[in-house]
Amino acid sequence: MDLHIAGRTAIVCAASKGLGRACAEALAAEGVNLVINARTSDVLEQTAANIRSRYGVQVTAIAGDITTTEGRDAVLAACPAPDILVNNAGGPPPGDFRSWDDGDWHQALQNNMVSPIQLIKAVLDGMIERGFGRIVNITSGAVKAPIPALGLSNGARTGLTGFVAGLSRQVAEHNVTINNLLPGPFETDRLNATLAGAVKASGQSLEQVRQARKDTNPSKRFGDPDEFGAACAFLCSTQAGFIVGQNILLDGGAFPGTL
Repeated sequence: MDLHIAGRTAIVCAASKGLGRACAEALAAEGVNLVINARTSDVLEQTAANIRSRYGVQVTAIAGDITTTEGRDAVLAACPAPDILVNNAGGPPPGDFRSWDDGDWHQALQNNMVSPIQLIKAVLDGMIERGFGRIVNITSGAVKAPIPALGLSNGARTGLTGFVAGLSRQVAEHNVTINNLLPGPFETDRLNATLAGAVKASGQSLEQVRQARKDTNPSKRFGDPDEFGAACAFLCSTQAGFIVGQNILLDGGAFPGTL
């Protein structure tokens, strides 16, 4: 399927690896030029070179922390008028809510709620003026089914979800859509770190922990980041213009609810 976005420009945050990179590659495969961001410069530059070589699109790499004003300003200076914005940032650490102070909450809200809202604010009016815009926020399956140990993430990402629910319906008439992608367990470094923690806690081998985690999922496997990237690219397509304010769960069927 031709998604009719060739020649457009996208900002993709936290795109040097994992789900962010998968989204960047899926957009590049459709002919979208990219401005990609991540904190680690050398890894980011390598990703940019690989995408340029593979897909022949323009890729500008801007190293920096997208959760800071300086990081966002650098990305927006490189791409002040994107057609597509993919918001993404690492989640806060797990823990017990009794141990979190105001600073922990402020940091979580800044990283996973306020920063994406600030980027949306910076690019939205231009999208409205041009009559096309696609914004995709990578959040978490925990928005649908909260994970007790991830209370900071549950709270911050759910706040972003509530904000998007209202804003998306205010701008849809201008052919600007805002939607959220909610990943479950995908083959990423973050998943590997989580499994490594489970290995220490359980005393089992990594392979035993991996297999046990897969067995709890109806699909009996972890997701492939390319599957996630393809879903993101479709949400950014011309054909997805009637998908507005949705939370699309990609978790292999783990969430048991009807809605």
